[in-house]
Amino acid sequence: MQYVVHRPRVGVFIDTQNLYHSARDLLERTVNFETILKCATDGRELVHAISYTVERENEATARPFIYKLSTLGFKVRRMNLTLHHVTDGGKAIYEGNWDMGIVADMVRLMDHLDIIVLGSGDGDFTDIVEVLQERGKRVEVIAFREHTAQKLVDAADRFTHLPDIEHALMPARAPRAAKTED
Repeated sequence: MQYVVHRPRVGVFIDTQNLYHSARDLLERTVNFETILKCATDGRELVHAISYTVERENEATARPFIYKLSTLGFKVRRMNLTLHHVTDGGKAIYEGNWDMGIVADMVRLMDHLDIIVLGSGDGDFTDIVEVLQERGKRVEVIAFREHTAQKLVDAADRFTHLPDIEHALMPARAPRAAKTED
């Protein structure tokens, strides 16, 4: 008699801005999304990997990054920044927030997944983590501990501090050499 061993089906949902800004602000580094994806799947069957990005309208600088995410196997969902308001000093304040889109995708796909991996430290995701767990799903969070809400850490079935993952951060850029006058 043969037995079929079912590998857990995993969905990966990455809030790229959350991880990008945390890496930059805390360590002056960037995230290696290829390593994050490998860690998130780790012997499990990858069903969906979605990366959520926010960019300025008509700004071409994000294109290589978007292309790289696509080649790694991520479906990339993009959103343009929108003007939220202008301060009294005349400074434009923009916003771009994928929280509801990420939650909608998690709900849409949960029947096809055993494990949901969230790449974000945003505490706003705590409620959906609990809903997914109530439906029998395991929820894992990968983020920077310093920028992760305690309630999200407490709710997750597993929390992984991103810098603890080997090669999860790209090598630091060498400082630019100062120009010397001849």
